[in-house]
Amino acid sequence: MSPPSFELLDGTTIPWLAWGNGSGDAHKAAFVCGKQALEAGIRHIDTAQLYETEEATGLVVSQSPVPRNEIYITSKISCLPGDVSIPLDQVRDSVADSVRKLGSVPDLFIIHNPFVAAPGELKALWRILEELKSEGKLKSLGVSNFRVQDLEAVLEGARYKPVVNQIEYHPYTLVHLDPVLELQAKHGIRTESFGPLTPILRHATGGPLRPVLEKIAERLTASTGKKVELATVLLLWTRAQGVVAVTTSGNEKRIKALAEVSNLPDLLEQSEIEEITRVGRTIHFRHYTEHMENNFPLPNLPNGL
Repeated sequence: MSPPSFELLDGTTIPWLAWGNGSGDAHKAAFVCGKQALEAGIRHIDTAQLYETEEATGLVVSQSPVPRNEIYITSKISCLPGDVSIPLDQVRDSVADSVRKLGSVPDLFIIHNPFVAAPGELKALWRILEELKSEGKLKSLGVSNFRVQDLEAVLEGARYKPVVNQIEYHPYTLVHLDPVLELQAKHGIRTESFGPLTPILRHATGGPLRPVLEKIAERLTASTGKKVELATVLLLWTRAQGVVAVTTSGNEKRIKALAEVSNLPDLLEQSEIEEITRVGRTIHFRHYTEHMENNFPLPNLPNGL
């Protein structure tokens, strides 16, 4: 059974849950863990030039019995080593190198952050990607870590709008992201969430959301007769927002659990979804601060620590 998908503004569809190989053991063992992810039933792999896992991803896909057209691959154009912006005259070769390593054109190709382009060159970088899409050398195009000003830069006169903006999205970033999400909604740009489990994995105490998630997990455990983790509740909340979740693990048992979550029905009650949102909006906490907190005003909220 294929996991549920969301439609993107270019008419394509994207599986709502992705396994990423950008950090931890999933990064160190991208081939082995990627193979486990596909065997478990996950059908969306998220990689990037920066991770140096595109080649491993390509091998996983080419050696899998799962047909290529049933696997969704996301990759990203990243800064050069040392966080150096990529010169515009190197973009086409950079994309071609990604396609070569992956063994096929990725279903979604993303600008990893707005600083991949040198100051004043973001629109020009987007135009090159648009040209490659028009030439059939790329498919869907997206962005990541884009603030309002970055989205406006690529949207002005765009031939193709970004279909996604992949950002750190979870209940504790909602207030800060309000203007970004408002602009995305106006243009039909879907949100992808990396770090969707940050409130329980990276916040020192879990903040005010932890008891809410525990209460919901207890109800679901009782009603389903199977132990429901806090992570499952957060991921189902993410899906209920219409947001693609990009998460990771290098543990086979955990990878199998993620695959199970990807196929779960809508177990959360509307009141529970609303409570998670309401409580999340009382805190501002972000783990990855280097892009979205650069020249983008923070909300006047406590961090819950």
